[in-house]
Amino acid sequence: MTLYPVPILTNGATHSAEQFRAMVQDLARGSEGITAGTDLKVTQLGTPGGGVQIAEGSAVVRGRVSAFQGSYSARNQGSSTVSIAAQGAGSGRSDMVILRVEDPEYEGTLDPATQAINYFQVLSNVSSSATTIPGGLTGIPLARIDIPASTSTITNAMIVDLRQIANPRRDRTQYIHSPTGTSTAISNTNGSFSYFSSEAGWNVAVPAWASKAVITVDIAQLRYSSNQFTGYLRANFGSSLSLQQVILDDNQTGVRRAAMFVADTLTLPDAYRGTTQLLRAQATGTTGNVGTVTVDVSTTFRYDVEFQEAPR
Repeated sequence: MTLYPVPILTNGATHSAEQFRAMVQDLARGSEGITAGTDLKVTQLGTPGGGVQIAEGSAVVRGRVSAFQGSYSARNQGSSTVSIAAQGAGSGRSDMVILRVEDPEYEGTLDPATQAINYFQVLSNVSSSATTIPGGLTGIPLARIDIPASTSTITNAMIVDLRQIANPRRDRTQYIHSPTGTSTAISNTNGSFSYFSSEAGWNVAVPAWASKAVITVDIAQLRYSSNQFTGYLRANFGSSLSLQQVILDDNQTGVRRAAMFVADTLTLPDAYRGTTQLLRAQATGTTGNVGTVTVDVSTTFRYDVEFQEAPR
């Protein structure tokens, strides 16, 4: 293979399909998979039956026959229905639903002028743990259907999502600030969490495409006073999500300070996407606590939030 004589989209030049596929591969950074988290999702039929439906969406599929084949851009405009054969008595069966590309320049005898060379295919009797397409076919896996014995109706419980996003989006931001003053002391013993009164938290905009949030809240420093403090620290994100709590166990007396952090990976509910949610730290004392904890103007909060895209 030699250097292509002219770059893509040069006036007066002719470009081969291979050169355009090379451009798709370059723009996809050599990756393959669906474009966005909801693309080409496989689910049961509206009324469960002998097949599945595949949602609209697009994908990039990398050729596997030739090193110079490049990548294909495929799109499903609207949903599609694919039949799944019934399974008889005796034992179960696993099928794999894939998006297949069969380019006659490299394999097969299909005529792209009259036949679909880009299609959904069901590979029957794959391994019950299969996550990749067997046999080196040009395509991407969408789902594995684990069908019990004596079954002709496919439900979502049988569908294992195998989709991967070609280039998942990420967005990370850090919010750093200090409280407006000394907070009301938290000194309870019943495990009921309270916000730090002088720390309003941060309103975080959630991207519409986000599936997960990786959140760290660093506090430098908490202020302990009076006696030993025993309890927990955590942070809430919106009305329904909380970061995993950590133990606050300070076996000292007098005024002293300690740096703490909490962190977690949260799966975002649909209702969070495209909205703004409050991220705010909380603390509580537990049984036997005899101390207090506060934050003040000398405390620095760092809220580190990374949103990630994943199939959903």
